[in-house]
Amino acid sequence: MIAVVRIILLVLFFLLSTVAGLLICLVRPFHANNVRIFSHWYGWAAWIFGIKVEVRKYQGADIGQPCVYIANHQNNLDLFTISNAVESRTVTIGKKSLRYVPFFGQLYWLSGNILIDRNNKSKALTTMLAAAERIRRDNLSVWMFPEGTRSYGRGLLPFKMGAFHIAMEAAVPLVPVCMSSTHGQFKLNRWNNGKVIVQLLAPVPLPDKEQMNIRQFAENMHQQMKAQIALLDSELGNDYTASINAAKE
Repeated sequence: MIAVVRIILLVLFFLLSTVAGLLICLVRPFHANNVRIFSHWYGWAAWIFGIKVEVRKYQGADIGQPCVYIANHQNNLDLFTISNAVESRTVTIGKKSLRYVPFFGQLYWLSGNILIDRNNKSKALTTMLAAAERIRRDNLSVWMFPEGTRSYGRGLLPFKMGAFHIAMEAAVPLVPVCMSSTHGQFKLNRWNNGKVIVQLLAPVPLPDKEQMNIRQFAENMHQQMKAQIALLDSELGNDYTASINAAKE
């Protein structure tokens, strides 16, 4: 019964949010704050899944400037969990194929997000350079998943270099966004699916180009985020373990 109610609520949410979002985009297409507004709509819908999301922000560090956010990407549930952490004047980089998803794709594009053709390395590089230019020109931030795909419980996957090249070209810091593990946590027919913590860390400036080993820098960031995710999982402790065990039953 709970599963049926959830499905109905989700269908209604998608219909209403997509129609409202498209109407907003017709009035102000590609506006710098469209993505934040729509992301927080989806974040609000986490309650439909019986999930409580807590977003924590860095202490003593003011982002207040363009940056490149790098976040861990776990599964489709991210749309309703980590989206709570999207800040003002932030756009995402997504696959070009998203444009052809009925209604959602058009909303994603008109919101101002950047679409990239991953199958064409030359075009992908051009898009990344254009993203760096948009950061400088429009005072924007870019949100990316450097793993390049969902991890589905395999832990934090190796990082691709795109996010780091964009930050280097735009001369902006990176902001790690770490979300506690959610693989196996959600069960459609269970009312309470536990808690998720999203932690925004302090901005990390890139070293000078002359002194920078970008792959080593990316590996250092990977280790930092991996350790932070482990801390969040440890903090949730029994709540997360109980959710996993219940999902297996």
